[in-house]
Amino acid sequence: MADIIKLLPDHVANQIAAGEVVQRPSSVVKELLENSIDAGAKEIKLIVKDGGKTLIQVVDNGVGMSPTDARLSFERHATSKISSADDLFNLHTKGFRGEALASIAAIAHVDLHTRTENEDVGTLLKIEGSTVVSQEVTATAKGTSIAVKNLFFNIPARRNFLKSDQVELRHIIDEFQRIALVHPDVAFQLFNNGSEYFNLPTENFRQRIVHIFGNKTKERLVPVTEETEVVKISGFICKPQFAKKSRGEQFFFANDRFIKSPYLHHAVVSAFEGLLKNDTYPGYFLKMEVNPRSIDINIHPTKTEVKFDDEHTLYATLRAAVKHSLGQFHVAPVLDFERDANLDTPYSFKNRDAHMPTVTVDANFNPFSNEKSSGSSRAPVGKTNVQGWQELYDVEGNEDSFSQLQMESDATNPEIFESTDEQVESKQISFQLQRKYIVSTVKSGLLVIDQNRAHQRILYERFLTDITVEKGVTQQLLFPVELDFGRKEMGILKELVPNLTRLGFDIAFSDNAKVVINGIPVSMPEHSITTVLDAILASHLEGQGKEHFTHAEWLARTMGKKLAITNGQVLSVESQSALVNDLFACKEPKLSPDQKTIYVIVGVNEIENKF
Repeated sequence: MADIIKLLPDHVANQIAAGEVVQRPSSVVKELLENSIDAGAKEIKLIVKDGGKTLIQVVDNGVGMSPTDARLSFERHATSKISSADDLFNLHTKGFRGEALASIAAIAHVDLHTRTENEDVGTLLKIEGSTVVSQEVTATAKGTSIAVKNLFFNIPARRNFLKSDQVELRHIIDEFQRIALVHPDVAFQLFNNGSEYFNLPTENFRQRIVHIFGNKTKERLVPVTEETEVVKISGFICKPQFAKKSRGEQFFFANDRFIKSPYLHHAVVSAFEGLLKNDTYPGYFLKMEVNPRSIDINIHPTKTEVKFDDEHTLYATLRAAVKHSLGQFHVAPVLDFERDANLDTPYSFKNRDAHMPTVTVDANFNPFSNEKSSGSSRAPVGKTNVQGWQELYDVEGNEDSFSQLQMESDATNPEIFESTDEQVESKQISFQLQRKYIVSTVKSGLLVIDQNRAHQRILYERFLTDITVEKGVTQQLLFPVELDFGRKEMGILKELVPNLTRLGFDIAFSDNAKVVINGIPVSMPEHSITTVLDAILASHLEGQGKEHFTHAEWLARTMGKKLAITNGQVLSVESQSALVNDLFACKEPKLSPDQKTIYVIVGVNEIENKF
């Protein structure tokens, strides 16, 4: 039998490795930024075009590379980070496997400019699909500039699986934020299609969080510090009242590396026990420093999943540290039995002097006297004139006035006694059950409607019509509302502006990176502006429902769910009737936008069987 096992060619092996290392443009961004951090750079610039599909360029002022190092850096498993297997258990750098640049060069066009501080000229290296096209001397600044162009140019199938430019840009921003957060001592810049998205100077950790997520984050942060023999914890958590339904602001860093850990996330959430609403998640930015030998970061290609030696101790320490911060900074509710708010001095009276009240007494006042007492301004208690009381009961002289009166007993609806049985049965009667269901009668029995799901369906179809037909009506606000969002949220809102305008929103973007709401849809209350926009952004970030829904359908569904009447809300009889009529005027009254049953019919036979 002939030998059938063969060694793969280098370019094929590189493409296979690229499938693990480079999943999308954000993977390239992560690897290049981490290389710049390892090179000791203090200023890093990231330039992106078309969501990273056309260009990803990282420019840093790190140590640079010699001509030989520049050429070797694109070979498989070539690295300066480790020299023996023991080094894997004492890692202090980001990259160490030596696969990143080789994998990137296998599926893209790469231009590398680099120069060390001691050299007068640098090196220009051009690679296309693992093939070195040229290597020459060039004049360049100290540090490294690497440009990755036409990603997946030689693997069309992989390129077709990429999402839209906006989606890929959001993934790039995610990776950029994760690295920029944990390295506040490094200045970062991010440009997309020529526009500046981030310009982060050198600062401390708290300032870096505020610069990335907006000024609104400043008042939400609560510091967390704890140091033990096992771990040193530092960072910030967000106050419970600012918890969100999305998981967008949860960051764990282990030894300055972003990690994902559902186990440690549960430790933080359990520390907030009793302080959070249902289905909400607290925000946190927590850094942990552990012994490099007690953590394994090589269990996943992206190195975001790690393994700790003693996770149980880490869990207990983290939970205790978060609980301590909540209590120390008076975030957790406390009972004060000594203070009485009713005894507090009002602010306007705080600096005023006390004045004794003056009391005057009328010594000549006699309550039983019919005459006005001397020196008294009080009117006599006795009646001095009782003439003409008979006129009040003079029916003959006031017949016309009595004909205009309606006695209280006349308020009874006479239709109850005058209508026939057919009229009573034909009249629609409804009532509310447990402030959640609307019960009405139909020919076949009882109709039970979930009021929340019914209103979701009504609003969903109404908003969807407004978006597609472009007939949304705007109610202008007397005082425009200014909202502060992070750069990432601002980019999403700009993407959604056309559809939001069709719904009835009037949105503008000010020069100071704020969103100005000048008008809202007619069916939307003004106090729910922030809640609705936060829900839209959260749903958009998580991509809920976008697999089976168009963009317009997803937006209409999110708006409908947020503005629908809730269970527990009392409805008048007129509101119940209007809700039922609007529901059965919908194209699909049976199911809610989430494909849940809206109503059920309890048949007469089913009711009779109960007796």
